[in-house]
Amino acid sequence: MDEKQTLASMTGFGAAASTVSTGVAWSWDIRSVNSKGLELRFRMPSGWEAVEAELRPVLTKRLRRGSINANLSLKAEEQGAAAPDPEALERVLKLAQEIAGRIPGSPPLRAELLLGLPGVLRASQSGGLPALTPELKAAVVAGFMEALTQLERGRFEEGARLHTVLTGFLDDIARLRTESEIAAEDQPRLQRARMLENVRALLAEGMSLPEDRVAQEVALLASRSDVREELDRLASHIDAARTLLAEGVLVGRKLDFLMQEFNREANTLCSKSASVPLTAIGLSLKAVIEQLREQVQNVE
Repeated sequence: MDEKQTLASMTGFGAAASTVSTGVAWSWDIRSVNSKGLELRFRMPSGWEAVEAELRPVLTKRLRRGSINANLSLKAEEQGAAAPDPEALERVLKLAQEIAGRIPGSPPLRAELLLGLPGVLRASQSGGLPALTPELKAAVVAGFMEALTQLERGRFEEGARLHTVLTGFLDDIARLRTESEIAAEDQPRLQRARMLENVRALLAEGMSLPEDRVAQEVALLASRSDVREELDRLASHIDAARTLLAEGVLVGRKLDFLMQEFNREANTLCSKSASVPLTAIGLSLKAVIEQLREQVQNVE
């Protein structure tokens, strides 16, 4: 499958590491999580600002959404030759001589024993970060590309999982919509019957109501309780969401917006409900839409 036509998640990870001939070890790790836009954060050693400036456009070209953290670590693997610490050696030598002077017949001091004491012999440090050589830069840039490719692959793999999950939620919403349509068939009749019952109760108490006004109110209430328009729009939103999932490319923002429309129809359905079964279906519908919305937040 062509990854350019595949749904992508904003969650992923990529890494690469190696060592150049000068003995400098480098390692990249690039992490991505969901975000409303594209946020780039580099953590690189001092002096590598120009390299960071070269790599930023690569990320902005290949990734469109997500919070991206790219970290580069450098380490000189080989330390310099071991050398004694002058101050530590002087202290140990002075102390050893004083003790030997107190012990008659003590053997002569042995250098290897003194150098083996903790803190006397230390590995010399290279003194700063490895130099930014052309070889090291080329290796680090190639490693960045490798880690970025891994990150993209992970985002597409997670996107494939998301596609299955989102499709399942849309199937659930479609099923609940069908159940709502069946449960809502008696909505106008139920509302009319309820209105007429209230009118009869008022008339029984001696109140006088114009017949034409009663008829108008009954008709208006029946019209307001009709949820066919909401169900039609909900069906349209389901089709639109399936189309976006089929497109796959940078559809996260569109799906975000569509979730607001899903919620609007579900809320209206619940507010117009005149029966316990329809209200229960409406609440289930809202719960599934919320689950769908949470997963949509991860789509690029």
